[in-house]
Amino acid sequence: MTDFVAATRTFYDAIAEDYADRFRDELVTTPLDRAVLAGFAELVGDGGEVADLGCGPGRVTGRLASLGLSVFGVDLSESMLAIARRENPGLRFEQGSMLELDLPDAALAGVVAWYSTIHTPVDELPSLFAELRRVLAPGGHLLVAFQAGDEDRHHDRPWGHPVALTFLRRRPELIAGLLQAAGFALISRTVREPDRGEVSQQAFLIARRD
Repeated sequence: MTDFVAATRTFYDAIAEDYADRFRDELVTTPLDRAVLAGFAELVGDGGEVADLGCGPGRVTGRLASLGLSVFGVDLSESMLAIARRENPGLRFEQGSMLELDLPDAALAGVVAWYSTIHTPVDELPSLFAELRRVLAPGGHLLVAFQAGDEDRHHDRPWGHPVALTFLRRRPELIAGLLQAAGFALISRTVREPDRGEVSQQAFLIARRD
């Protein structure tokens, strides 16, 4: 396991319950974020499975299920997965890394990476996006959400836990270019302004595997 993957798992294992409490109702107060998820769900349509990669406590997984998708969650953190299973008892959640998915080629109709690429170093993103393309069927859709910008943000001892992690910000045009280089066709680019205490723009890209 690479250092950044191990550090990410350790960080979220430590903060899982506090994180879940803090962001439990986040989608309730972000209508534009909900609109992006709804648009993605309509693009994917009926049939085929969708993976919510880096699902955390499962709030986006649950939202996608409520929109009619056959969706399951994958996360590094067993502590996060325990919360996801507790709060979404009808859904499937598995431990794993999005860099090495235990899925056959072309297995999925959709993939969501909702703020889950933000700890992957930029030089690892081509490999990550190649893996996401591998597991998507031709015509399948990918949604990537992330904080936009150039200045990373380091979180040290959140909620008093003895862990630290850097949250990496990227410009939408960088991610769009990497997705296109990996064999995706970009079909939607949404950037909204900071809200509710956020300190950066929020970016949402939807791409299709050709």
